Amino acid sequence: MPTYDYVCQDCGQVFSLQASVSEYSKGLQPTCPYCGSKKVVRTFSSIHVMSSRNQGGPGWGGCCGPSAGPGCCG
Repeated sequence: MPTYDYVCQDCGQVFSLQASVSEYSKGLQPTCPYCGSKKVVRTFSSIHVMSSRNQGGPGWGGCCGPSAGPGCCG
């Protein structure tokens, strides 16, 4: 289930909400869990992408480790 990030226009708090795509497409109307305001705006957050391919460095497919080949980590 996707997570949608919002910021409250009244209190400035940022919060996340999990909802199905169909709930969101039907016009999800979230309420701020901190102050109860309905004046919230969806924000975009960064995403985490993992790759199974070896890209030649730490954080790219687990190159550095017990089975790392020569030149893999530097």
